[in-house]
Amino acid sequence: MTQFFIETSWLVPLYGLIGAIASLPWAVGLVRRTGPRPAVYINMLLTVVALVHGLLILQGIWGNGNQILVLHWLQVADLDLQLSLDISILNLGALELVTGLSLLAQFYALGYMEKDWALARFFALMGFFEAAMSGVVLSESLFLSYSLLEMLTLSTYLLVGFWYAQPLVVTAARDAFLTKRVGDVLLLMGVVSLAALAGSLDFDSLDSWVKTADLRPAFANFLGLCLVAGPLGKCAQFPLHLWLDEAMEGPSPASILRNSVVVTCGAYVLIKLQPVIVISPIALDVLIAIGAVTAVGASLVALAQVDIKRTFSYSTSAYLGLVFIAVGTEWPGVALMLLFTHAIAKALLFMSVGGVILTANDQDITNLGGLWSRMPATTLAYLVGGAGLVGLLPLGGFWGLRLGLDFLWDEQPILVAVFLVVNLLTVVNLVRVYRQVFLGEAQPRTRRAPEVAWPMAVPMVFLSVFTLLLPLLMDQMRLIPTWEYVNPPAVVMLVVSGIAGLAIGMAIPLQKSLSRSIQRPLRLLQDLLAYDFYTDRLYRVTVVSAVDTIAQFTSWFDRFVVDGLVNLVGLASLFSGESLKYSISGQSQGYIFTIVLGVSLLGVLMTWSMW
Repeated sequence: MTQFFIETSWLVPLYGLIGAIASLPWAVGLVRRTGPRPAVYINMLLTVVALVHGLLILQGIWGNGNQILVLHWLQVADLDLQLSLDISILNLGALELVTGLSLLAQFYALGYMEKDWALARFFALMGFFEAAMSGVVLSESLFLSYSLLEMLTLSTYLLVGFWYAQPLVVTAARDAFLTKRVGDVLLLMGVVSLAALAGSLDFDSLDSWVKTADLRPAFANFLGLCLVAGPLGKCAQFPLHLWLDEAMEGPSPASILRNSVVVTCGAYVLIKLQPVIVISPIALDVLIAIGAVTAVGASLVALAQVDIKRTFSYSTSAYLGLVFIAVGTEWPGVALMLLFTHAIAKALLFMSVGGVILTANDQDITNLGGLWSRMPATTLAYLVGGAGLVGLLPLGGFWGLRLGLDFLWDEQPILVAVFLVVNLLTVVNLVRVYRQVFLGEAQPRTRRAPEVAWPMAVPMVFLSVFTLLLPLLMDQMRLIPTWEYVNPPAVVMLVVSGIAGLAIGMAIPLQKSLSRSIQRPLRLLQDLLAYDFYTDRLYRVTVVSAVDTIAQFTSWFDRFVVDGLVNLVGLASLFSGESLKYSISGQSQGYIFTIVLGVSLLGVLMTWSMW
């Protein structure tokens, strides 16, 4: 029976897809009498099945080693297209994380979107989302991973644009899709190149090929940069980071997954590609540079945001920047630990944030306040999620950051400083939002703010307990080292950075309106951070302007040069035909004379040339 579950592991990603397809009759309005609830229950049931199936597979391979499952997708003549799945403890752990958080997000959405007219369509899209993520973490083939990442891009577009009647939502969905497409196109170039060079796109085969590959340095760097570009867009790293901020226009239950496991899938593919990327030292340096810039820059930008969802979306980009640093320094274990702890804590934070938005019907923190006594479960979820995200001993975030500090301590002191700065700024941001939203006096929108309904409260409480118990689980999995292997100075500095962030967050003044300062230097700094270092305007005057200029030139060239030349030929043919018709007499002797004269001239010319 155990082997049966392992051999049918390819069904796990299909459960979400089956749920999405089964929800279509309700999503498109073919079934109306029952309401959208059957589509909800179908998707939740299939997610439970996927979670249980994954647990049974994990139990079956525990202690028995990894297995590679090869599915022959298409066999024609000499063509054999295969889809490979890596059934390992690591991948199954990631699968359980995806399906578990997906189930909690769906349960949460049942309360959050209870009165939404398109509830069935939302759950169908969530099933599609889950199918793509589950396939990514199990995939052993770069071809399959790329295809599933494309599914994630499409899912992001559809979920961000869920409320498509709002113009801002449509714009956000379009921008998110196009921004991710930039990285996807470059990644496709790398996939095609690897297929031609290595002859196989399985990750194990690529690892073996890299050891004997002899590429020109320029081509190796080009290949490495193409492979980096795809995860760069998926993980919302500079300069392709703006999509995650705009994606917050979508429903909050989708934001729970997008900021926890969706970005994790892009980084997961990057970790699998890390043995291939090492052939390009420039690509590794680019990973470190982009990760450091995004980590520090996004942490600073988050401090100037007043939209509660956007401030934590920038925090997601910052933590994924630390993951890029870990991959660039060739420490994939650090990257995996950061991804694991960040996903759980950030999902809990967004559940709390979603509860605040639903109750107050506002996500501007300047309009909120005094919620701690009115929404105790939501407040507790926020505190636990924030504590699990930062370096607070002994919760999960502490062990992820500590592991990074330990490995970078001797050789990369600048990157150690980046880790500490990100932890400090994250604590400042968490305290700033907590003071503004949960403490202080109640505002008009929060005076009658009740606690969220039980379908939203249950996932928050469950994930809060799981976050608190996560260190015990990590200890059972031997992810927490004994104290003799811990670097005491690194631990002290990590704790000190958290305390400093707490002190700064409590000390900074928070005006009711967070109005711009009357002091010009401070006002300029506020605007610089609030507008994300004017990245969108920089795009407008560079890339967008260049594309617009080229488009206008090609339009002018096509209209006046190409079309003009074609029209000129047409006019010449028309006029010549019109003029020749007047030379036609209709008498046969004239035609015979013309033919004889032409043949005679041709004979004279040939005779003269021979003579």
